[in-house]
Amino acid sequence: MTAPTGRAPAGGAPADRYRPELRPGVLVSDAFLLGPRTVHLVKEPESGKSYEVGAKEHFLIARMDGTRGLDDLGAAYAAEYGKRLGDANWQQLLGMLGARGLLAGGPPAAPAEPAAIPADPPKRTLLRGTLPLVADANATAERLHRTVGFLLAAPVVVPLLLLIAAMETVAVARLGELLDGAVALFTNPVLLAGSAVLLWFSTALHELAHGVVARRYGGQVAEIGLRWRLPVVIMYCTVDNYLYLRTRWHRIATAAAGAVMNLAVLLPFCAVWLFVPVDDATGEALAGLLLLGSVQALAMLVPFPPLDGYKIASQLCGATGLAASSREYVRLAVRRDPAAKTYPRRARTAFLGYTAGSLLVLAGLVAAVVALLLHFLTT
Repeated sequence: MTAPTGRAPAGGAPADRYRPELRPGVLVSDAFLLGPRTVHLVKEPESGKSYEVGAKEHFLIARMDGTRGLDDLGAAYAAEYGKRLGDANWQQLLGMLGARGLLAGGPPAAPAEPAAIPADPPKRTLLRGTLPLVADANATAERLHRTVGFLLAAPVVVPLLLLIAAMETVAVARLGELLDGAVALFTNPVLLAGSAVLLWFSTALHELAHGVVARRYGGQVAEIGLRWRLPVVIMYCTVDNYLYLRTRWHRIATAAAGAVMNLAVLLPFCAVWLFVPVDDATGEALAGLLLLGSVQALAMLVPFPPLDGYKIASQLCGATGLAASSREYVRLAVRRDPAAKTYPRRARTAFLGYTAGSLLVLAGLVAAVVALLLHFLTT
């Protein structure tokens, strides 16, 4: 049975009669690196609060399904870690879970203390603001998934990715033509306006792609709307439980979906540019669109926060707070601080790898800008 207060039974009641169970809807994440520690995130469904727990706490929490008593949980813990938990340990763990509203049958988490001076919500003005477009973003994402979800099957996705790779290979091989086309595009206001509208539409599809893929893997879409910081107006889609998606590859697919959508939008225009006889102005406009659209998509894959590429890099490294953790570890390592030796090998590899990769990407971006300037100066 489950104790209604979320605490261990008192008065000497047999421990195996108390079978702790997480509150329905509680989310538990995979393991993530956070500095020198390995943590799991636990999210309470009603308040939306997230908590960090260690690997040992997660071992027990993940097995609290209402079918195991404390004796069973303690035996499994002892077999894994070679140490049995005492009554004080159980009281501390179950008390913490109960106080945070994570146990079934117990009270919800206590509301946060009100601020002394209530903060005013962000005001929507002509110059900046956000505007939700749908009342139930999760239901909208679910409807979109039911409509186009078949496109996410491997027989569709694999050929699509191969076509995108071929398109980008052609773009690199004929980069000079694309650069000249982009210059010509900026001298034609009508074609430039049409390209801008198409690229904006591509960003809208980018955001919806995040939501649809997240729904495919059990994610919850919290909001779909418009955000503006004039003169920029963009669409946004917020995935509420991204870090709690079941596997690392589900999270990577969700983060990469936007850039893939941006590039997929370019495929028919690339086909026309390559295979359909068009006049010079149209050909230059298509080449310019292909360049601008590719830059727009690939820029989102740069591994710097808060871009999608950073989320992908974080998942590849198995970390949360990857940039901050990497900076701190490199700072300690450069200073030969003894604290750097407390980082496990996996963390050292991840943080050094991310730092080195980021520097290489930054060097590549600088080299690309220099090459672009030289191209225009010499033509």
